[in-house]
Amino acid sequence: MKHYPVNFCQVCGHALTDRMAHGKQRRVCPDCGFIHFQDPKVAAVVFIEQDNRVLLVRRAINPERGKWTLPAGYVDYGENPRAAAIREAWEETGLEVEITRLIGVESDPGTFGASIMIVYAARVVNGDAQAGDDADAIRWLAATDPLPELAFHTTQNLVTAWRQGQD
Repeated sequence: MKHYPVNFCQVCGHALTDRMAHGKQRRVCPDCGFIHFQDPKVAAVVFIEQDNRVLLVRRAINPERGKWTLPAGYVDYGENPRAAAIREAWEETGLEVEITRLIGVESDPGTFGASIMIVYAARVVNGDAQAGDDADAIRWLAATDPLPELAFHTTQNLVTAWRQGQD
């Protein structure tokens, strides 16, 4: 993902300069001393399993347009990550889900935007699966099905681990 540097101080509007701050090269305001910290993006990923199949969505947008992934998306400012996972499942699949457990936290800095992915297992509680939002198709994948072209390292790792656990 292309990085757009912050050029002006969000406190006083002065042009920022690069200098060492807190042991690292950072954007610093020479006028008021504000230090800009480049924070990671956080995404919630939903692993929905039903009848020994996992739900995948095909991306309708870039990055990785046309490839398959787990329902996922950015956590909005002030949003609880569990709530974001439930929202993303609804937006992309039309399914109401219940989070059953935290699978884990993955990190993939510098790839496509989200550098921290919080992965939840979920079960369907209501709805009919249909593609929506930034997904243009959905499919249930059985462990023995041929793998479609998967987007993102996190999806590849999770689906591979799930398939190995189904043996």
